[in-house]
Amino acid sequence: MRNVIVFLVGLSTCFSVLARDELKIVGSSTVYPFSSFVAEEFCSVSRYHTPVVESTGTGCGMKLFCSGNEMDTPDIVNASRRIKIKELNLCQRNGVSDITEVIFGYDGIVIAQFNGNKPMAVTKKELLLAVAKLVPNASGNKLIDNPYTHWNQINPELPKRKITIYGPPISSGTRDAFEEIVLEYQTQDMKVYRDSGNKGYRIIRTDGVYIPSGENDNLIVKKLSKDKEAVGIFGYSFLVENTDSISAFSVDGVEPTMENISNKDYPISRSLFFYSKNSHIDKVPGMMEFMELFLDEEIVGPDGLLTDMGLIPLTDHALVQSKQNLANRTKVISGQLEIAKKKIKTKMSTFRNPQRCHYHCGFFYSILKN
Repeated sequence: MRNVIVFLVGLSTCFSVLARDELKIVGSSTVYPFSSFVAEEFCSVSRYHTPVVESTGTGCGMKLFCSGNEMDTPDIVNASRRIKIKELNLCQRNGVSDITEVIFGYDGIVIAQFNGNKPMAVTKKELLLAVAKLVPNASGNKLIDNPYTHWNQINPELPKRKITIYGPPISSGTRDAFEEIVLEYQTQDMKVYRDSGNKGYRIIRTDGVYIPSGENDNLIVKKLSKDKEAVGIFGYSFLVENTDSISAFSVDGVEPTMENISNKDYPISRSLFFYSKNSHIDKVPGMMEFMELFLDEEIVGPDGLLTDMGLIPLTDHALVQSKQNLANRTKVISGQLEIAKKKIKTKMSTFRNPQRCHYHCGFFYSILKN
């Protein structure tokens, strides 16, 4: 009898390792509110448990997701930028070789301030000069440590206001996208950066002006109510949820609105993703059903529930493509990403505003930095 009990205990322990009753989801703080909402909705309309969603940031989420195929690893990772080649290689080294990418919407990265301040308009060039570690000197022929402490030092037409920026940490996909669009895309075309061997420069200053503020974007919103001269960097949905306390800068003369982001007019925009570990689909109850619900038109369509939270919906064609990728379990392949680098560089050269390539250059748009 004792042997039977030991066997049953061992069997129970083994079963708990091999299978779970609930989904494990990690990743982007920007995607977190959307994913959490869908998780609650999933519980209310299905027979499955509510998925566990953690806000770890895109970078940390990818590390957890790519750590192995074991059942104590995440099933899905949310991301506010595309998976990097080095992350895909990490996945493959750890046996996570069957991954599907799903784009579920668009987002704008906003520069926000306390509502009591006067409206402020900046250019991408002025943002670059506010956040980059190295900037051109007054003559524009040499890079120097960033000397700017007040906005009016960058442009006399801007207010005499201390530059304090609460933004995402280095592990964040939002920070990756911001560095790429605001720094890298601009500096690759600036002679002073090219001549100094810093073409495509994307290093943010570390002298206390830019303050990494964790993966909880709501904390940045709260800081703006206390530090009224400061600005914050986060996803558009957090602006939508907090219009009573914060407002956004216009960038290059364009306000971050749903229409402007959807039309690709707002210059700091990106796609939002989740990635599926396909080896877990047949082992975790409800995993495929959850992802299908996430792409349901009543959730992510133009009149979907997530649009009320600030999600910018995909075009009809793009949503159909995402659904097909999920249904077919379309596999992300590292070799395709490597080959695509040269194609993307050629394609980007045809866009006067390279940021528009985030929408038009297809599957591989944000991998150039790798």
